[in-house]
Amino acid sequence: MLKSLSGRFLLLTVIFVMIAEVLIFVPSIARYRESYLLGHLERAQIASLSLLANDMIDEELERELLENAGVFNVVLRRDETRQLILSEPLPQPIADTFDLRDTRALPLIMHALDRLRNPSPEVIRVIGSPLRDAGLLIEITMETPPLRAAMIDYGLRILVLSAIISITTAALLFFAVRILLVKPIEGVVGTMERYAKAPEDARAIIEPTASITELRQAEEALQMLQRDLTQSLKQKERLAQLGGAVARVSHDLRNILTSAQLFTDRIEMSEDPTVKRMAPKLVNSITRAVNLCESTLAFGRAEEPAPKLTRVELTDVVSDVFESERLAVGSYDITFSEDVPERMMVRADPEQLYRVLSNLVRNARQAIMATTKPGEIKITAEEDESGWHIAVSDTGPGLPPKARENLFKAFQGGVRKGGSGLGLAIAAELIRGHGGTLHLTESNDSGTSFALFVPRGELGA
Repeated sequence: MLKSLSGRFLLLTVIFVMIAEVLIFVPSIARYRESYLLGHLERAQIASLSLLANDMIDEELERELLENAGVFNVVLRRDETRQLILSEPLPQPIADTFDLRDTRALPLIMHALDRLRNPSPEVIRVIGSPLRDAGLLIEITMETPPLRAAMIDYGLRILVLSAIISITTAALLFFAVRILLVKPIEGVVGTMERYAKAPEDARAIIEPTASITELRQAEEALQMLQRDLTQSLKQKERLAQLGGAVARVSHDLRNILTSAQLFTDRIEMSEDPTVKRMAPKLVNSITRAVNLCESTLAFGRAEEPAPKLTRVELTDVVSDVFESERLAVGSYDITFSEDVPERMMVRADPEQLYRVLSNLVRNARQAIMATTKPGEIKITAEEDESGWHIAVSDTGPGLPPKARENLFKAFQGGVRKGGSGLGLAIAAELIRGHGGTLHLTESNDSGTSFALFVPRGELGA
């Protein structure tokens, strides 16, 4: 039970209430001692009034008056010259004197605690002010055992009352916590357990019902998390199905493209200048399409092939990318420019580097064409001791906010209507395979710029 929230709350409530009662008990027992002594001073003053009525009283009456007052002697000083005295022999010397005219809290508490700790019988002197200004002071001597016994009895009654109060308070708080806090939490836990068994079932998503603000906020946060997770699971299931379909299509397309490669040999033998100029581009395009189909099949098996690192001239790759995109431009006024040092050699997989740059340039070209305005796409590169820095920039309209938030996420970062958003996701994955990075450096109304970094690696340049 103590491991549960309500059980620990019950225990802590009892402890805290008892601590509070102890803090109340200490000044209470000190105040009770003061009242006890003042009561004896009052009875002693009343007993001494008999002396005012009759200066001579017999010993038996004097003893009876002192016994009724619970003291050994009484001294009442009415002025500086006259004292009224009732007395009988003391059983032992006076051990201590207490002046009740000093009503400071700390001395009263300390004297009370000392009396409780000291069980030895003693005779003490008590000094106080007479009632109704009946003199300057009154002084009595008395035994401590009755005082200590009365204090213990009072203390026990206080402790019993404190225990009853603490148990009652704890029980009420226990049931209140069970109803207001523990039950709703158990409901949330039950909902989470049901959801864990079938996370794809939207009926298992929690519906916030708590009236407590903090609990309701927790339920609303859990509801949002469950909805996102359910949506993500559904999306992953659709992606798995799509992956299977794409793999089958890529398999058949690869076979078709392989057959097409066989015909390119005859095309290359043509004497037509235009055909001879276009044939190498066609061969390269078909070869890349075959490689892409094979990579897609590998991706469907959740394994992008590792890059085959070699030294590749960057200007050749950039030229191939621009040549392919110029064919798609048509009548649009789009300029392709490069600022790449001549003979710059990059340590990378040429096919994968081509795919990365092709995806970025294609996205830029499509963004500019969508505006029907002139534009420019530019690739720049530089080299330092750490590796190669390549930038792809355009003068298009920039990326919309949603695309920037889901950049490099498959099927979420698409910019064009109907776009899948796979291009940037594939490019980022290929660059990571090289140990490099791809990130967005700028995107606004004046254009967009991406930065690629390809490290040198252990083998150097």
